Amino acid sequence: MSTLTAQLDQLRGDAPTSRHNARTIAALTANPGCARRALLDAAAVDKAAIAQALGHPPQFGQSQFAITRGNAFEAMVKATGCAELLALLRDKLELTIPEVAYHDLGTVGENAGNAVRYQRTRQLLAHAVQSGEGTMFDHPMLRLDIAGVAAYLEPDVVALQIDGQFHVVEIKSFPVVDGRADPVQVASAARQSAVYVLALRELMTDIGESPELVSHNAILVCTENFTNRPTAELVDLRKQLAVIYRQLSRLTSIPALAETLPPDATFEPGDKLAATIAAIPSRYAPECMSTCDLAFACRAEAKACGSIDVLGRGVCDDVGGIDQMDTVLGLANGTLTPGPEHADIAEKLRIAHRLRLEIAG
Repeated sequence: MSTLTAQLDQLRGDAPTSRHNARTIAALTANPGCARRALLDAAAVDKAAIAQALGHPPQFGQSQFAITRGNAFEAMVKATGCAELLALLRDKLELTIPEVAYHDLGTVGENAGNAVRYQRTRQLLAHAVQSGEGTMFDHPMLRLDIAGVAAYLEPDVVALQIDGQFHVVEIKSFPVVDGRADPVQVASAARQSAVYVLALRELMTDIGESPELVSHNAILVCTENFTNRPTAELVDLRKQLAVIYRQLSRLTSIPALAETLPPDATFEPGDKLAATIAAIPSRYAPECMSTCDLAFACRAEAKACGSIDVLGRGVCDDVGGIDQMDTVLGLANGTLTPGPEHADIAEKLRIAHRLRLEIAG
């Protein structure tokens, strides 16, 4: 066991766990400056349970109905060795796909452990590359380095040898109506798929193959016109891949973060939890409210200390790095004298303050 693994295990203790997935990594890269989320995710801690213990439970999440519907749709698409999916890819996308072999990597014998499944996935993908055989892998186990910690990921399907490349297949139950889908849901699916593509490219590099064997186009399978009939589209992920790769490279190193905590720090619910969480720097923004279970706790903390972050990154950019609400208000009403570096900002704030008073009056 590595020193870092031992540190994270000690921090986690008996706290409820929740491992990384593509959704959490995509959300993490949207706020790479948040050390708090990075460390909690690396320790595989259930952030919703932490937020509940802190008195600020999350107020969003996917409904059980949506989860059940999604699971049923995925099972239908992948029934009989993904026969329905293969037919769809041939007919709808007109892809030249010969008869393919099918591997279910949900378990390896009686072993469902992540490390064992990853090694089996790695072995079978290496063989597939060397042999050139067409193979479809159901729930392969991939791995991606997140600030020095390996996160295991499980895409829906990875299809092989479509024009000589691997393609990630993402199955979602939201509808495509008359050729159009909800752009927010499509964007979310694209970010998750990009995480899988990066992980698959990392595996290719690990086995000595070119990462370019993994296509930048993902195959998105959705329901058609509010029915249970599947439809498919190719989604170009180059923009998402560039963003996520850049953001991952900016994440603070987990070992360095862990070293900054006091020796008695713990994520277990109890007397020390609040102090441990407060010791980890956060970077709250209103956007966190829809993507992070800790958002309400971090917002309460930001409000309590008068942080300008509660007003959003646009406002933070406008006030030029001033991080306290009292300072902004003081510059606006003239009770504070600005230094040379804040003179321009203070003038704009005073103009805005005067206009507000005129309108209110």
